[in-house]
Amino acid sequence: QVQVVESGGGLVQNGGSLRLSCGASGSIATINTMGWYRQAPGKQRGLVAAITSGSSRNYADSVKGRFTISRDNAKNTVYLQMDSLKPEDTAVYYCKAFLREVGSNWSKDYWGQGTQVTVSS
Repeated sequence: QVQVVESGGGLVQNGGSLRLSCGASGSIATINTMGWYRQAPGKQRGLVAAITSGSSRNYADSVKGRFTISRDNAKNTVYLQMDSLKPEDTAVYYCKAFLREVGSNWSKDYWGQGTQVTVSS
């Protein structure tokens, strides 16, 4: 069984910072891409940032220059440092790991339960 668990959400003022963490655990053979997605009320879930096992990064245009994704492969953990937060960053943030379980021949997506980030104006 594989689990993906996020932490670090909360309430912050406009211009503030938060750091999200996400760890994958269980019978994991390899982890390819790990990423963060977010979903605001009434909107579709969308990519915030992603990082490959080789540390190639991809960011949504709306967060470039403000958010930084990083990864600790030894700990199967991905981080999202969020600076200069804006009210429009308010959303539930989800972690996704694209990984292969021990004994499996292919990789698939595993999602965390989500963590709320609220930025007050």
